[in-house]
Amino acid sequence: MLAIFARFYNQITMTDIEIAHSVKLKEISEIAAKVGIAAEDIEQYGHHIAKIPSELSNRPQKGKLILVTAITATKAGIGKTTASIGLAMGLDKIGKKAVVALREPSLGPCFGMKGGAAGGGWTQVVPMEKINLHFTGDFHAVTSAHNLISALLDNYIYQHQAEGFALKEVLWKRVLDVNDRSLRSIVTGIGPRTNGLTAESGFDITPASEIMAILCLSSDLEDMKRRIGNILLGYRFDGSAFTVNDMGVAGAVTTLLKDAICPNLVQTTGNTPAIIHGGPFANIAHGCNTIIATKAALSMSEYTVTEAGFGADLGAEKFLNIKCRKAGLRPDLTVLVATLNGLKMHGDVELDKIKEPAPEGVLKGLANLDRHIENLQSFGQTVLVCLNKFTSDTEEELEMVRRHCIEKGTAFAINDGWARGAEGAVEFAKAVVRTIEEHPSDELKFTYSDDMSFEQKIEAVAKAIYGAKDISLSSKAKSKLATAVKLGYSKFPVCIAKTQYSFSQDPKRYGAPSGFTLEINDVVINSGSEMIVAIAGDIIRMPGLPKVPQAQYIDVVNGEIVGLS
Repeated sequence: MLAIFARFYNQITMTDIEIAHSVKLKEISEIAAKVGIAAEDIEQYGHHIAKIPSELSNRPQKGKLILVTAITATKAGIGKTTASIGLAMGLDKIGKKAVVALREPSLGPCFGMKGGAAGGGWTQVVPMEKINLHFTGDFHAVTSAHNLISALLDNYIYQHQAEGFALKEVLWKRVLDVNDRSLRSIVTGIGPRTNGLTAESGFDITPASEIMAILCLSSDLEDMKRRIGNILLGYRFDGSAFTVNDMGVAGAVTTLLKDAICPNLVQTTGNTPAIIHGGPFANIAHGCNTIIATKAALSMSEYTVTEAGFGADLGAEKFLNIKCRKAGLRPDLTVLVATLNGLKMHGDVELDKIKEPAPEGVLKGLANLDRHIENLQSFGQTVLVCLNKFTSDTEEELEMVRRHCIEKGTAFAINDGWARGAEGAVEFAKAVVRTIEEHPSDELKFTYSDDMSFEQKIEAVAKAIYGAKDISLSSKAKSKLATAVKLGYSKFPVCIAKTQYSFSQDPKRYGAPSGFTLEINDVVINSGSEMIVAIAGDIIRMPGLPKVPQAQYIDVVNGEIVGLS
């Protein structure tokens, strides 16, 4: 009995990185063999990481697809990635062939406010410090490819000015995978004339790069090159578009992404195969991993677990309306992750009191859960609510949520994987299998059709998913949408960039607000990734660092990285 207590005590007192270091990893060739990939078909990055061929996505996809999403994000955290990894480990534990397919973490949040994105507790993907930091260099490849275009564009303008060439407006900026507010707006070309033409520019964070979106939406290398060539860089004085193809450098840019297009194979703390590839944010981009990775996982598993960023109004909406539309995918089940702490915050409980019992707060917060359930069901999805268990949870409050879901006819499960690993996710996994077998999702129903106008597409998402009464487009947004139509992009889907903390554009409006006007202030035409990004409210594409960044806790001690979470 004492031994059991000691083990449990160690589990809840160890940090994430200490847990990750305590796990015995299998050689990556063994993990590859588990999903039918021969050793000669992988490119190893050390003993525990490998690139796998992108062509695996062309194999028959036999597995069931499970989408993991969440209620609206709060500063209390929800644990969507932890639930995704736990589910895959739980499925593995009950004898199902499972693969979890996730996005790659960004260095920005890792050293900023959020910390890493490799799961937590005893449900992590490992080696977590490598995954959270440089990994296989995919993010650096995206950054380099994006900035190569920036350098080539500046050079093209400089070298051809004597011929009378000029652009009326340059749209293409630069990117960096570090939160740096000082780079949001900059001036380039200062100094001697040989330094180039003086111009305004700026930096976005790498996950917001259109190159990242292209990586995630490309079907293969040729498709990627085609998309890169179509990137809109600016406008000539006659109003015509100037693209990467006009500089003749699409092939050169693609060479920097030749390895990045191949998915990355790692494992969980329970040695379950994990594919991690691509990393757009869901509040400023489409928030899903690559189509190639998802299809590869489906070809090698009975169950593929994937996630979409932030709440279901962001990541899941874009996964279904954009990724599934483009790739022909359809989830067999959607898991909606919630926590009692998150529900309490949506029920107006103060952040510093959410660990205290507050059944009235949980009850009020269920309105947010219900809105997400109804939204997902509008896509034809069967929904299972997963409650991530915390040590501060009370049985009374857990039972409230369980009873509420049963009354709504929604499947429910508790995930205790954070504290207990695969064993703590077994009942969760069984509930998922049972729900898919008995009530699989219907055919996918999109929120809007390709033939609707951009304004109608934005309005459809705003009203059907966010609960808005109407939308308001700035004159700038209207002008850019008209340009997109003129350039022949009218059938593109819309990707709405807005705060992750609310259904509305106001990050302080928790719960399930309705009856508001969604204000679209600007539009970004992504002609390469083939979507229109509509910016709602004050969305910043280059985050800043908080007063006390996570970087203050990260260090190297005796040759080992500490402080990552």
